[in-house]
Amino acid sequence: MSGQSAAAPGKQPVASSPITRVASWGRYPKTAHAHIYKPAWNDQVPEILRRAAPGSLLPYGMGRSYGDSCLNAGRELVDCRRLNRILGFDPSSGMLRCEAGVSLYDIIDVFLPKGWFLPVTPGTRFVTVGGAIANDVHGKNHHCAGTFGGHVRQIGLHRSNDGLVTCSSQENPDMLRATIGGLGLTGVIAWADIQLKHVAGPWIDADLVPFRSLSSFLDLSRESNDRFEYTVGWLDCFAGKDLRGIFFRGNHSAVQKDDRGAKVRSKRELKLSFALPEWMLNRYTVKAFNAAYYKIHAAKTGPALVSYNSFFYPLDSIRQWNLLYGRQGFLQYQCVVPETNLAAFEELLDCVARSGMGSFLGVLKQFGSAPPAGMLSFPRPGLTIALDFAMRGERTLQLMQSLDEIVQRSGGALYPAKDARMSPSMFEASFPRWRSFVPYIDPKMSSSFWRRVTGAQG
Repeated sequence: MSGQSAAAPGKQPVASSPITRVASWGRYPKTAHAHIYKPAWNDQVPEILRRAAPGSLLPYGMGRSYGDSCLNAGRELVDCRRLNRILGFDPSSGMLRCEAGVSLYDIIDVFLPKGWFLPVTPGTRFVTVGGAIANDVHGKNHHCAGTFGGHVRQIGLHRSNDGLVTCSSQENPDMLRATIGGLGLTGVIAWADIQLKHVAGPWIDADLVPFRSLSSFLDLSRESNDRFEYTVGWLDCFAGKDLRGIFFRGNHSAVQKDDRGAKVRSKRELKLSFALPEWMLNRYTVKAFNAAYYKIHAAKTGPALVSYNSFFYPLDSIRQWNLLYGRQGFLQYQCVVPETNLAAFEELLDCVARSGMGSFLGVLKQFGSAPPAGMLSFPRPGLTIALDFAMRGERTLQLMQSLDEIVQRSGGALYPAKDARMSPSMFEASFPRWRSFVPYIDPKMSSSFWRRVTGAQG
């Protein structure tokens, strides 16, 4: 690959912060950390690992995990955001080497003008490469492209007991599979080789179709999967068993610029500067929003040329949109349920509707059959749904416990990157082989999530 990393300035003091409170994107829970290291160069990481006590560290990116998988309450974080250099790129193949702190936003900004795009992207650009690997993120194209980790060809991994370890399908392949989806527990990723995909430009040939039942969603999904790279549904979670929603599908367009006269512009970004009062988000306002959203989009059926921003990242146009849910924050519930148990899926939706705590962000997707890229990868064949709930104390937690019971009976699973409260038994049901991952955990690493779901003390 062409390109070189910037020369490190040699041993320098590592910037750090004293005790500070850190929250994930859901803003629940908020935790205090004893220390936050902020290395600017990769050659500073081994010293941090050497000085740390066993089980005291966790890598941290942009904090876009929704629960506590990116938190390490009472212990230490290694903030990797300054480790954000692009180290090399092969323009003939699209192979990118970059440090773990490079964001997906950075990759798009640099390489989309050159005709290259992310192989898989979640619903936000504000995620680091290290975070995308650690959570093995998925997107609208799972049915044909699998997860982000499936496009990671090689990584360099700082380990406290092994130094800098190269991991690929030929060299330390098990460590690579452990690190993909490994929640940052296998070490600090120094760099990664990622296979980008060639595209003509920044436009998407998009199409949207209203649907009025789960069976019609499935029909649309199956019919679309062979023709569209990207498919996803928004649903009105207040509709209960009388499900309704909007099915979005699209492909990268051959249009390289706006030469068809389409008025496609990036929206001006808004920013919430304070948490909204809790009374503004209730069953009546959410129900009204969902009804309006459905009506507006149902009137826009048919093909359209849209920008990649509006298609992949609609919420990124509102900075700090997590403040919509108030000072207590929110929890996202993302599960996957086998398609052979659709009755359980309908029961889950009915439970949400009856609770009166519906979400205006309800995302429905049919996962494909791609083999898991990592030992703890979440996606598996079935239907996945993601719902946001404003945190309202015990009432919210009891609803999620009820949803857990349905998902567990169905043979489904929960997504660790979105979780802030699942029980050890639910984690066991979701990842029954998790103990085979344990030998790959770096002795210096731990997290709030891992201690909660496994009872680990180190």
